[in-house]
Amino acid sequence: MESSQTGRVIDVCISEKKGTRKKPVGKAYLREEYGVEGDAHAGRFSRRQISLLGIESIEKMKKYGFNLKPGDFAENITTEGIELYNLPIGTILNIGKQVQVEVTQIGKKCHSDCEISRLIGQCIMPREGIFARVLKSGWVKSGDPIIVVKKG
Repeated sequence: MESSQTGRVIDVCISEKKGTRKKPVGKAYLREEYGVEGDAHAGRFSRRQISLLGIESIEKMKKYGFNLKPGDFAENITTEGIELYNLPIGTILNIGKQVQVEVTQIGKKCHSDCEISRLIGQCIMPREGIFARVLKSGWVKSGDPIIVVKKG
């Protein structure tokens, strides 16, 4: 498989309830066909087991005068260096030493009780966030490399 693009994990985030910001935890275990252990969005039979958003997207939203940080858009993994929203569905990403995920969705409709949408008036996750399912389990931590190994 050819490697065409690389980035890195800025932070890993989880929340106990849906519709809220996630808290940065530094590292988490991603379980195959389930998602992030301890996160409200994890679950079998879901195409949206984990969510990823680039720090570059968060920086765009800072222009509205809010102090935003990883997890504020309810993403599980905040990344740097890859334009996630330009990856086609089916793209395979290797994260860290063990984890492999497959991109299943680009963006989403922002639900009515989205905390960021209520605070700022808009949310970047529907345009630039991506969702994936976990193909191979393992630990992911801040600083881990992300390698695009196959585009969909």
